Amino acid sequence: MERRSFVRAMTGLALAPAVGSLVRGVPVVAAPGARARLKIGFLGAAYSHAAPKLALLRDHPDFELVGVWDDDPQVRDQVSGQGMPVLSQDEVLARSEVIAVESVVRDHARHALIALSAGKHVHLEKPPSLRLDDFQEIVELARQKQLVLQGGYQYRYHPAFDAVIEAVREGWLGDVFMVRATMNNQLAVERRADWGQYAGGVMYELGSHMVEAVVRLLGKPAQVTPFLFTHGPYGDGFKDNTLAVFEYPRAIATISSATFQPSAGAYRAFEVLGTSGTATIRPLEPPALAIDLARAAGPYQAGMNNRSWPEWERFVGDLLELAAAVRGERQLCVTLEQELAVQETLLRASGML
Repeated sequence: MERRSFVRAMTGLALAPAVGSLVRGVPVVAAPGARARLKIGFLGAAYSHAAPKLALLRDHPDFELVGVWDDDPQVRDQVSGQGMPVLSQDEVLARSEVIAVESVVRDHARHALIALSAGKHVHLEKPPSLRLDDFQEIVELARQKQLVLQGGYQYRYHPAFDAVIEAVREGWLGDVFMVRATMNNQLAVERRADWGQYAGGVMYELGSHMVEAVVRLLGKPAQVTPFLFTHGPYGDGFKDNTLAVFEYPRAIATISSATFQPSAGAYRAFEVLGTSGTATIRPLEPPALAIDLARAAGPYQAGMNNRSWPEWERFVGDLLELAAAVRGERQLCVTLEQELAVQETLLRASGML
């Protein structure tokens, strides 16, 4: 979702809740007399994730939204219509400590470099760049300036993914030999042109969430083989039915992403198969996890274990960890080296490297 779809998403912003109620089971409450909030501004607001992030920032305990810039008049009008300040690019940079890059995909890398060059911490929407060397430059600049750089993948702070990663790292599933992930949608025809700008098509735009999860779980693969097809009857070349295979020394992973599935959200899934058990997240939202073990391990009994997190909300955890990292209270859960591994793997899975 980019410019046209952002306009639709913004219509519900005024009624959005101030802050999600729970993050990993911890209430999110702004304490009276709390320390000064961090000033955050947006470079771009056309991306689909801008609207829910702006909703969370409307009255956030850790952040003060100073303003939004976008080069599209329609997006600016929508932001202004929701009662949020619209500033020039220079004003956003001057007034902010933290910059959220939520522009259209082709501008993500450019705007991240502008913000880092101005000495600002950055929350960078996914996918972060069209080329690996651009992202390498972003990471190097963040290192040089000792600035926080947080990738904007919506399942990075997701309790079911956290639980699966814990189960794998603790050895509760045994040796992982296979991961299977599916991330589909039913894309409106008028949006195909937006996503079709990029050679990786739906894998690059939507499948990126699952690439991030696989790399966070297993690390950078030894080999990536993409299968990118155009199966829609529109003659536009948009890669709308895709699969990528990831090879590891003792495991394989597959990610499929397509644009034709009705009610696709209910079928999005992440499955990890190990020699001692299987973990399956389905649906991804609201998170539901089933762990089936050959023998009891950790907090789980032998056989089927079911967990759910009905109150989880996207981006709440992202903002909480971003604030803590900027204040020097903790490190981000994903290092810059891991960010680089995710981006390289994504570009390979998208046939763009």
